[in-house]
Amino acid sequence: MKSYAFIIFLGIILSVHFLVNYYIYHRGIQWLETLPALKTSFRILMLVLVLAYPAGRFLERIWYSPLSNTLHWIGAFWFAGMLYFTLLIFSADLVRIANSFLNFLPKQGTEAYFHLKQYTGIGIISIGTLVILGGFLNAWHPKINRFDLSVDKAVEGKKQLKIVAASDIHLGTIIGPRKTRKLVETINQLKPDIILFAGDVVDEDVGPVIRQNLGESLRQLSAPLGVYASTGNHEYIGGADRSVKYLEEHGLTVLRDTTTLVNQQFYVVGREDRDKSRVNGPRKEVAQLIQNLDSQKPIIILDHQPYHLDQAANAGIDLQISGHTHHGQLWPFGYITQRIFEVSRGYLQKGSSHFIVSTGFGTWGPPVRTGNRPEILEVTLNFK
Repeated sequence: MKSYAFIIFLGIILSVHFLVNYYIYHRGIQWLETLPALKTSFRILMLVLVLAYPAGRFLERIWYSPLSNTLHWIGAFWFAGMLYFTLLIFSADLVRIANSFLNFLPKQGTEAYFHLKQYTGIGIISIGTLVILGGFLNAWHPKINRFDLSVDKAVEGKKQLKIVAASDIHLGTIIGPRKTRKLVETINQLKPDIILFAGDVVDEDVGPVIRQNLGESLRQLSAPLGVYASTGNHEYIGGADRSVKYLEEHGLTVLRDTTTLVNQQFYVVGREDRDKSRVNGPRKEVAQLIQNLDSQKPIIILDHQPYHLDQAANAGIDLQISGHTHHGQLWPFGYITQRIFEVSRGYLQKGSSHFIVSTGFGTWGPPVRTGNRPEILEVTLNFK
């Protein structure tokens, strides 16, 4: 049954992929009536762009090489291209529709119309390219998002806890050695007491992570109270057991519906991602996870997808750190994630429980962020 659902889902995704690309191709060919010598090159380019991502992902599983990497990168960038060129072309089409009623543009067949059409196409290409380039540069420059929170619990021998956290790193072909080193160096410079990763540390298949030896950078993470992580939906897409094994071999403690008492002072709870239900049954509820814990001690929970926050608040957790949303990653998708999630990014307090949802450190799909900055969280937790 699950295999049929996956086939249907894949069919929908591929249909949308090809329909969007056909729209861009069709309108591009029409525009190239002003530059007919470029039509053949454009057809070849579109064929490469359409096939690059699926071909790259297929190849990297059987033959990880510069060719598979190049195709993966081209295809990933083109996801952003599909979005912004479609929006720009559609905007131009709306103007054309309005002109059919109001007749404010030069008449077809005139020299003025020819030049308008030519300059419109050049403008669309220029604006789309600049937006994607700007989003790529933005994705390489994470910010430190700082929170100063108070918990009405006493911790013997400790007034404050400095947490540095990140989510949605997506280690793999796109988030490779350079960006992994940047993550580790930035976190270590903040001198945390503890490091927490709220899921999607790995981007689907752990194969590219192993081949690029990204775990050696993770070994350099330094915090006296340790490095803890929870699973995300992308660990489950690629096979959670294999990803978790690799992460634990390289210095992370992955909490999978388990809790740990850190230094006899506070608890860290790691929930399995809700995608666990697709593989081997439902995950544990929050109340079930913490029922045997000492409620006088602070409880910090890592839960990748920020759904059903009331359950955590009613259970009495003190701090939940989540990710998953990327706050849309590409504008205007942030408006959609704001409708789906109670909090799509940033901070929310419910009763005495604090919730932080990170926009994430890495990217999924295109190595581009136009809706927000990537981030690392620095959380100072003050105790009574």
